[in-house]
Amino acid sequence: MFGFDKMFDFNRDGRLNAFERDAQFQFIDEKRGKSDLFGDDNETDVFAEAGLDYDDLEFMDPEERREVLEDAGLDPDEFDF
Repeated sequence: MFGFDKMFDFNRDGRLNAFERDAQFQFIDEKRGKSDLFGDDNETDVFAEAGLDYDDLEFMDPEERREVLEDAGLDPDEFDF
């Protein structure tokens, strides 16, 4: 077992089971900036398709964000920031 594997050996049996290996891959993917726990980030895709940047929206005040989302044809009440 490699040193990095020990971090994910939750039951300390010396081997990674399917759950532990999946947790390890999820951790690696997150560190590489790939994905969240359930696959691709649909909200980010929706914003990108509308020509908006999630990070920009996140730092806007709520009134400005609502206006920008409405102008892009999106329902602001569907998103949590």
